[in-house]
Amino acid sequence: MEFPCSDCCSISELVLKAASLIPISHYLLGIWIISFICCYNFLEIHIISDFFNGFRGNPVSLTFNSSSQIYQNVVSKCSILHGRYLVTPWLASPHLQTSFLNFLGRPPKFTYKRQLFLTPDSGTIAFDWLMPSEVTRSFSHRSNAISKEDTTPIVVVIPGLMSDSDSPYIKHLAFDIARSGWNVVVSNHRGLGGVSLTSDWFYNAGWTEDVRVVVDYLHREYPKAPLFAVGTSIGANVLVKYLGEEGDNTHLAGAAAICSPWDLLVCDRFINRRLVQRFYGRAITIGLQIYARTHKSIYSRLVDWEGIQKSRSVRDFDKNATCILGKYETADTYYRNCSSAGYVKNVAVPLLCISALDDPVCTREAIPWDECRANKNIVLATTPHGGHLAFFEGITAHCLWWVRAVDEFFGILHSTPFMHKRKERPDISAEPLIDQGPYISLRADGMVSAMVDEGTSNDMLGILPQEQQIHDKEIEDIITDPVQEAEPDTEPNTKSVCDNVQLSEHDTDSKQDANDAAILVRRHLKELSRHSRRSMWLLAYIAVITTWPFLGSALLMVFKRKFLLDGISEQAEFLLAWGATLGPLTCLLITNIILEKIVYI
Repeated sequence: MEFPCSDCCSISELVLKAASLIPISHYLLGIWIISFICCYNFLEIHIISDFFNGFRGNPVSLTFNSSSQIYQNVVSKCSILHGRYLVTPWLASPHLQTSFLNFLGRPPKFTYKRQLFLTPDSGTIAFDWLMPSEVTRSFSHRSNAISKEDTTPIVVVIPGLMSDSDSPYIKHLAFDIARSGWNVVVSNHRGLGGVSLTSDWFYNAGWTEDVRVVVDYLHREYPKAPLFAVGTSIGANVLVKYLGEEGDNTHLAGAAAICSPWDLLVCDRFINRRLVQRFYGRAITIGLQIYARTHKSIYSRLVDWEGIQKSRSVRDFDKNATCILGKYETADTYYRNCSSAGYVKNVAVPLLCISALDDPVCTREAIPWDECRANKNIVLATTPHGGHLAFFEGITAHCLWWVRAVDEFFGILHSTPFMHKRKERPDISAEPLIDQGPYISLRADGMVSAMVDEGTSNDMLGILPQEQQIHDKEIEDIITDPVQEAEPDTEPNTKSVCDNVQLSEHDTDSKQDANDAAILVRRHLKELSRHSRRSMWLLAYIAVITTWPFLGSALLMVFKRKFLLDGISEQAEFLLAWGATLGPLTCLLITNIILEKIVYI
């Protein structure tokens, strides 16, 4: 066999001739293999690892405090949280799950009952209700309203950033909770759910005022129904921040936070790190721009409209719109102030947190592991897979795993005494404080009373009409017979003095004035201590001021005899007696002036 010499053909020609001898099908197979490997890594598909794992799924990892009563008495009984999560095989990728949830999702079909709620700042929130009768087949017992005496639990759902009650995962959650016999209300964000903006206030990742108003309203309307809350994505961040701000002062009995971003600054860095994450950031930005165009009449008046139109990332939109509307200096300031990770330690409500470690939007790097472990009220459940709010399971992807987990957690929590109950503050409106009135005045009879204008109602002072009558009756009883009240204290002293020396007419008048002063001072102290227990320093000051007149009268009685023996003239004795008489009156005048000055200040 002869080989061509190097002079006749070059090496490149030899390579081309050798390549031409390889069948085209081999090339196609190689291209397919390389594409599959790149796509497998890019989309983070894990079906091969699931295959070698026998499609048994992965166990759920639970993070909790070792002395947590919530875990020992509630979560320990949740079989779903102690089981394994198996992803739908043909959705074995966080990106496939997240995309399938947003574009298809296979939500159940039902109809909400809408209620429009007006906030104190004239904003409008759409409540979408789903009753158990709407998802069961017992249509003959359908009820269109909830009674104030109804004890059926109510679950408040707080959607994600651009989600509303029609989002597939919200419908999965509402249907499953209602099928369990509970009432569900989806609290749509302002300007979403087909409702126009009616005020200049907008929601954002840290806007908790709407949650606070909604929870208080639902408790007032249905005081006997336990309230639970579920927050998803940004809604979870808002919910956890609200729970941290309120502490024990919330009417929620339990809560769940699903796929919370936790630290917005970390998530902002994460969503711009890789190419696949930038697709999500771009999609969210487009959604925010659509929201702004829907309410252009308000946005264009308050913010930089051209900057919103030119935004290419979530950070750009927040810098041109959210920071201006929320009055934040920079985007980083907004992210730091609105992150819920710093509020985890103050959560006092049983809280179940669920996150997927492969979440393509809310990175695992932002999860506050140590803070959740330190709080006895929080149990954090994490799974290796699940995507963002997806967690599809089953061959047909007919349900979401986290929805079943939340439903089971709430059901067990409701059957235990570990539901959170707000510690009611003592009602002090029935017995008003002195400083609840704009001023106070000292009556001629020595009583302290609030002084208001004629147009001021009793409600402003915190006094009901019936309670006012009782209060006036108490005052009347006190001042009915002041002489009888003073007799037990004054009679022994009078007898003691009479046994030693005969009192003159001036001495008798001085003693009577001292007794009257003692009665007035006693009334001052009694009224002040009854109405303003916190003003002990004022009582102490008045006590010091009003002590010396009694000492002056006592000194006059003790040294009277010595004055007579020493030959002091009657004029000096007369001046000394009148000094003891004027002393109490002068002190009372000073006390009245001090009281008026303090109150007016």
